Amino acid sequence: MNNQDLGFFKGRFRSLKFAIRGTWLLITTEHSIMVQVFIGISVSILGWILDISSLEWILQIFAIGMVLVAESLNTAIEKLCDFIHPDYHKKIGFIKDISAGGVTFAAICAILIGMIIYLPKIV
Repeated sequence: MNNQDLGFFKGRFRSLKFAIRGTWLLITTEHSIMVQVFIGISVSILGWILDISSLEWILQIFAIGMVLVAESLNTAIEKLCDFIHPDYHKKIGFIKDISAGGVTFAAICAILIGMIIYLPKIV
């Protein structure tokens, strides 16, 4: 049965259950996501301690979310690549490296946002 047969609200609820399950799977099985969640919680505690402004909270939440989304998509791409071609393949390796590069871009942006928020408060 597909979501279209369920009706709009029942279909959305079913989709939400799958999304929550995927989030749980990421948090409980993927070490890179575990690390990113830990870092996100840590800087959020720091933000609470240092009483950052509303705008700084918005930027921090956006940065944390951006890294988590990038890491999640990278994980999905890597799992798909491993499923399609379990053995080493040069082109699959290239795809996985590019995907990881996207996470690096997000992480660099998040670090810069964190520096802009926290360096003036610490130094």
